[in-house]
Amino acid sequence: MANTVQTINPATEETLQTYTLLSTEEANKAIDASHDAYNQWRKTTLEERSKLLHSLADTIEARKDDLVELMIQEMGKVKEQGYQEVALCAGICRYTADNAAEQLKEEQRDYDGGSAIITYQPVGVILGIQPWNFPLYQVIRYSVPNVMAGNTTVLKHADNVFGMAKMIQELYEEAGFPKNVYQSLLISGSTASELIKHDKVRGVTFTGSDGVGKKVAENAGSQSKKTVLELGSNDAFVVLEDADIDTAVQACVQGRVINNGETCVSAKRFVVTDKVYEQFKEAYVEAFNKLKVGDPRAEDTDVGPMARKDLVEKLDKQVQESIDAGATCIMGGKMSDNTGYYYPLTILEDVKPGMPAYDDELFGPVASFIRAKDDEDAMRIANDSRYGLGGGIFSKDEKRAIELARSEFDTGMININGYSLAQPNLPFGGVKESGYGREHGGFGIKEFVNAKTIFIAQ
Repeated sequence: MANTVQTINPATEETLQTYTLLSTEEANKAIDASHDAYNQWRKTTLEERSKLLHSLADTIEARKDDLVELMIQEMGKVKEQGYQEVALCAGICRYTADNAAEQLKEEQRDYDGGSAIITYQPVGVILGIQPWNFPLYQVIRYSVPNVMAGNTTVLKHADNVFGMAKMIQELYEEAGFPKNVYQSLLISGSTASELIKHDKVRGVTFTGSDGVGKKVAENAGSQSKKTVLELGSNDAFVVLEDADIDTAVQACVQGRVINNGETCVSAKRFVVTDKVYEQFKEAYVEAFNKLKVGDPRAEDTDVGPMARKDLVEKLDKQVQESIDAGATCIMGGKMSDNTGYYYPLTILEDVKPGMPAYDDELFGPVASFIRAKDDEDAMRIANDSRYGLGGGIFSKDEKRAIELARSEFDTGMININGYSLAQPNLPFGGVKESGYGREHGGFGIKEFVNAKTIFIAQ
């Protein structure tokens, strides 16, 4: 196995850097160092940790230009969206710093024969395995609540964003965190799998494909170690018969092309009732045609390149297989020979079960249109998925939409008449093959703590 990896600019196809991978022995020593740091870090007060997280937020904001430039270079992030990601990460730090004391507050409960204290204590080293599509956010999302809870963490980042991995460790250290409370390890996937077996690793949090996620969970489960999994989705955005079409199109276009279409919780399948299908389709195609695909640094660019060559090729294969199975391509669908890992804005209709565009996750700027007979049929189609991360409902009857979201839509997060990404104060996560566990909103901070009961006899 090669012991080096290269990062490549997806817009220019130029090599950025070459990185040497750690050996398994070196990675195991890093886990030992993280455990040693944990033995001291867990004794710090919440007030001390809170101050450091505010310092981390300050550091992130101070280095925002460097962070955004690295996002552009390593994975083709559109510049404006890079700044939005930085702001979200600073917000996560501040929210966690300001609310953790309440979220981890001890509870007192009586029982027959005495009283008890329920206290939330850290457990040790948490291994994070994270993807490239939000290269700062994915790491901050899991690491900040964990270090605030008193755990330490090591990260295995995607190898096409190793520059960001190194910079995140710099951010933690510049903010004043003790050495080895947070570490970015430049390691292979196979080495990360070995680390799960390290006796000092107490939990694993993974974001990525459902196929790899299941293997991570199986590995961790064989060691009796808890996991949190966020495994992507093919989110359905449902346009009911009474939807405001302008509102629906605006949100659905934004939800499809955000982050170059490479977002786990983006809109992917558009389930539109027959009554408004043609109206929605016409307006959506018009809006898609107005978007600009190009240089992620340009102020007027809406969609940049995809992150890697293999990802473009996979997406194109999924599109072609869907067309071969009967889908109709009404826009795009043909790869270019130009420099850069760009994929054209693409719309498929007549999408049905058995096609990748219906069954799988298309990670790129491809919209799948599915015609439903009526509202009931639309909700049935929306739930006809092995995934369940996010989704959306468009209806002028907000009360009815909320009830459908509450009782009918089998996903972890649902948008009504809009599109929103993650928020620091709201839980993030899915059901079914989109994984389990939650991050954000005070939920993530309790995923890897020991809810310890102290019995006090009377």
